Amino acid sequence: MDLETREKARTGIANLRVQFNRVHGFYIEVTQGQVDKVPDDYRRRQTLKNAERFITPELKAFEDKALSAQERGLAREKWLFEQVLDRLQPFVPTLTRVARALATLDAVCTLTERSLTLDWCAPQFVMEPCIDITQGRHPVVQARLAEVSSGNFIANDTRLGTKQRMQIITGPNMGGKSTYMRQVALIVLLASIGSFVPAQACRLGPIDAIHTRIGAADDLANAQSTFMLEMTEAAQILHSATPQSLVLMDEIGRGTSTFDGLALASSIASQLHDKTQAFTLFATHYFELTEFPATHHAAQNVHVSATESGRDIVFLHEIQSGPASKSYGVQVAKLAGMPAAVLRQARHVLDALELHATQSQAQVDLFAAPPATEKVAASALDTALAAVNPDALSPREALEALYQLKALAGKS
Repeated sequence: MDLETREKARTGIANLRVQFNRVHGFYIEVTQGQVDKVPDDYRRRQTLKNAERFITPELKAFEDKALSAQERGLAREKWLFEQVLDRLQPFVPTLTRVARALATLDAVCTLTERSLTLDWCAPQFVMEPCIDITQGRHPVVQARLAEVSSGNFIANDTRLGTKQRMQIITGPNMGGKSTYMRQVALIVLLASIGSFVPAQACRLGPIDAIHTRIGAADDLANAQSTFMLEMTEAAQILHSATPQSLVLMDEIGRGTSTFDGLALASSIASQLHDKTQAFTLFATHYFELTEFPATHHAAQNVHVSATESGRDIVFLHEIQSGPASKSYGVQVAKLAGMPAAVLRQARHVLDALELHATQSQAQVDLFAAPPATEKVAASALDTALAAVNPDALSPREALEALYQLKALAGKS
């Protein structure tokens, strides 16, 4: 530094140093043994054990200039930017049109490149209500499979129309239910924006919206639990979906007790089928819902296929007609690394529960409409009991009444 060299020559202090720190800024440091050589224009800034630190008018001026450089640079940059904006003002409408055209061109070119590279097809639009997809694929999952494992994506067909507006989708966890549902929504969305679609063929009728109830999340900051959000989203779908909408319901009712969830899931499915009449993909682990198509003509059971090999499971990821036989939850837990002791106990409990379920003969019609008014008929026992006036009975009459009530209770 020129100042340090000049000060050494002027004062004759060979170990003089010009330094800087964030607390005190710039200073000249002189050891205690050389303090007597310090010129009169030095002003003491700090005293240390073995040295003294000073400032001079020249060094102070340099410090002010250096420390204010960043602030002055930002001010200059802001001023220049404002000048650019002022000069561009007359051209803003033209620049906006150019930006929109470039954005559109970028999107169209990207979709074109993807369509050619990934072998997408042109969708066919028809006036009849339908979602007819042949060998549909999920573009993101397909790309990820090719990148990670060089595996082939299992394409699947989707057939929804006037006679079949709902699919009840069952099958194991990790089997591909959510992937299948999402790929249908993505294909419909891509077709709706004018893109080719990842499928072998695609016919689409009018679609006004895509409604989804997928995943598990909460909003605790606004006092909404996972189940509350699930019900809120489901309610919004039921209020806004139309016969021209595509609705995805993934595991509705899982955030509460089994009976509550099953009751809600069956009621929501009935509403979507009977009232809304939207195209609906309804994934569920409630196997009771596989009875739904038996009483609802526009619903069909489909399942994602899987096969067992001993205690293990192999996912085939293929959509097939009919309901699934089981959910394979314990096998999926094994794939996740669950401890062996936990798996053994889970299998034991599962076997006991399934045995209990097969022994139960009670059947509940989940899809029967509720009665307009509920009337409970009084039994003969209730009628006889209501007719008894204990205060008006003799001991013999009271004993006879007791025998009568006992006999009626035995009959009921």
